[in-house]
Amino acid sequence: MKTSSSHQATDTAISQRQTISIPIEAGLVSLRGLSPQRLRFESEYALERGSTANSFLFAAGQNSEGDHHSAVLVHPPGAAYAEVFMPALANALESNTTALQVVVGHINPNRIALLQKLADVYPQLELISSNPGAKLIKELWNQRKPTAPGEQDEVTPAIAPLPDIQIIRQEQVLQLSNNHQLRLIPAPTARWPGGLLAFEESLGLLMSDKLFAAHLCTSNWAEANRNSTEEERRHFYDCLMASISNQVNSLVDRLEELDIRTIAPGHGPAIEASWRSLLSDYRRWSEGHQDAAINVLLLFASAYGNTAAIADALAQGVSRTGVRVKSINCEFTPADELLQAIQEADAYLIGSPTLGGHAPTPIISTLGTLLAEGDRSKPVGVFGSYGWSGEALDLLESKLRDGGFQFGFDPIKVKFSPDAAMIKTLEETGTHFGRSLLKGQSRQQRRTAGGMSASRSDPAVLALGRVVGALCVLTVRKGEGDKSLSGAMVASWVSQASFSPPGLTVSIAKDRAVETLLQRDDCFAINVLAEGRQNQLMKQFLQPFPPGADRFAGLELDSSPAGQPILPEALAWLEATVRLRMECGDHWLIYAELSHGGVLDAEGTTAVHHRRTGANY
Repeated sequence: MKTSSSHQATDTAISQRQTISIPIEAGLVSLRGLSPQRLRFESEYALERGSTANSFLFAAGQNSEGDHHSAVLVHPPGAAYAEVFMPALANALESNTTALQVVVGHINPNRIALLQKLADVYPQLELISSNPGAKLIKELWNQRKPTAPGEQDEVTPAIAPLPDIQIIRQEQVLQLSNNHQLRLIPAPTARWPGGLLAFEESLGLLMSDKLFAAHLCTSNWAEANRNSTEEERRHFYDCLMASISNQVNSLVDRLEELDIRTIAPGHGPAIEASWRSLLSDYRRWSEGHQDAAINVLLLFASAYGNTAAIADALAQGVSRTGVRVKSINCEFTPADELLQAIQEADAYLIGSPTLGGHAPTPIISTLGTLLAEGDRSKPVGVFGSYGWSGEALDLLESKLRDGGFQFGFDPIKVKFSPDAAMIKTLEETGTHFGRSLLKGQSRQQRRTAGGMSASRSDPAVLALGRVVGALCVLTVRKGEGDKSLSGAMVASWVSQASFSPPGLTVSIAKDRAVETLLQRDDCFAINVLAEGRQNQLMKQFLQPFPPGADRFAGLELDSSPAGQPILPEALAWLEATVRLRMECGDHWLIYAELSHGGVLDAEGTTAVHHRRTGANY
């Protein structure tokens, strides 16, 4: 597969959103939208490394059967890229082009807005989608966001008529120009019910859309090596794929039957040399979710994507505790599958938007099934987004409370889309919910085992507890002003790791709220506590914090050169930047390079944490 070296530019040259053209083979180019900044506040963008929107354009011409075939655009971007994408597309097409086929792999209002612009420019536009995808396109095409009560709708241009839609109900091969053969593979999931993958058979090029994606802004066609993008791809998987791991694994099984040579996802660089390793990673990452003893059922519908964003953040938080989340999109799930999922779940989360003062019909139907078949001894949570009213959420709450269900947290109501602070609060809410389920399981196991934990009496585990560490408080602040996020935790698993450059390691449990703020290149501080003066700070940071709470409330703080919180009562402080992260069972091991530090009390001694067993902190 050929790619143009002219677009192997360094990423530092990318300063603003743009679309570049990357030639792949004769008659095929990739139109890559580059966005160096974080696009939105959803969890999937939390690494803040920008993103790309990768589309693929097959030129018009004669196919292998001698018939003329119009140009085919695979996986167009959303309207956020329209200003830079539309001119790039026009430049790549012949000047007199009126006919264009567009393969749409997933559908949301942002992407519909881009399709409407295409319909305005190319009067013979034809959309190609799966059957569920066609249903979503028809529902969203003429839909407008609600206005406030009493306000008049803004005057907006007329929407182009809905183009013809070619529906792909099962795998189908299109014969395109330049001897290209495009196999279209329906790939429905709860998160993307209209999923449709495209595989160019002669090149072995899988255009996988959301599958195998990573939010990383790069103009390079393919990743340099597997390690260069593993963190970004793992983060994307954890945010969006973990809760649909069963469906994703089924897709991976199907894809392994294809003669793949390159995977080109909808976001991030292509994967050429290590695509088999990536498929294996997807399987490995799902193992923990599949083997989890506790299962939370996540039920939702989402008109504009806002409720889905809330669902993703809650699922991310729950998953950090090792509890499995299973997502079901109520609009596209058969009744028998929904019933079985409700009967097998250990807890329920149900979310809905409010549309015209009501909950969508599929949510009403799902609520009825949950009330009829759900176990009242299992906790429930309600969430959703709304525009100018929240009747759907009030309905869910009242019906479930009247039905005798116990709530694991107060109903979550988000106006329009969640911001960064709300996303963090949602993740922490999910983590608290998951922890409460694990505590219930632990109590049951202790009763069954007569109150004795086998691991705590293991000689090796007892010996592990004799490894001691300094008592520290890790503090972190990220962002500026009202958009800043902060966190803190007591840490005793801290150790020097290198002399040159000076570095340390710190181990962070996966379910710690602060873990999301400790990604590669993030800065943080370690406050080493002083023997005899540690109790007050320990009390402050060991107390249970409700989701979204300020860990530093009531404290006087100093700041490091990079603006990290410093505790004046500490013995010493260190400022460090995350360079590497390694997954170690139920913890992340973080290696960080030191940039600044200071001793606040030259006469004091370090507080040390002694344990009886290595089975807990």
